Amino acid sequence: MEKKDFTTSIIVNKDISSAFKLIKNFRAWWSEEIEGDTEKLGEAFLYHYKDVHLCKIKLIDEVPDKILIYQVIDNEFNFTKDKTEWINTKLIFDLSTEGDKTKIVFTHKGLVPEYECYNVCHDAWTSYIQVSLKNFIETGRGKPNGKEGGLNAELVEKWGLPNK
Repeated sequence: MEKKDFTTSIIVNKDISSAFKLIKNFRAWWSEEIEGDTEKLGEAFLYHYKDVHLCKIKLIDEVPDKILIYQVIDNEFNFTKDKTEWINTKLIFDLSTEGDKTKIVFTHKGLVPEYECYNVCHDAWTSYIQVSLKNFIETGRGKPNGKEGGLNAELVEKWGLPNK
């Protein structure tokens, strides 16, 4: 059976250079609960939502206006038996132009349906990319998790996850 990585795409009404730069600002579209540099090649940042999800992510490759690749260095969920799901997976943003717009294909390489976290992560990434990132790129206003709230709180409730 072939494993299918999670992927979703958006087309934004913004030039490719601007979109590329804005994707790197994870605080503006993913979560305000991020410590460290999300924009510098070789740097790692830490994300957390209470003790539900903790991860360390590093920007490992970039080709300006074309691709960004982040690697999950460490990860822990409090709602899975395998606490290490996501470790060594990659967040890939592949950009191309479509007329005067920019197409962004997001792939979480290694996030597959066999993972216990897949349904929760599928919902989360779909919302973050198709709503928050798209809005941030087009309007300057994303919908990141606030300090200990936002989409994460909604997902914890929807999926009945432990919330300490």
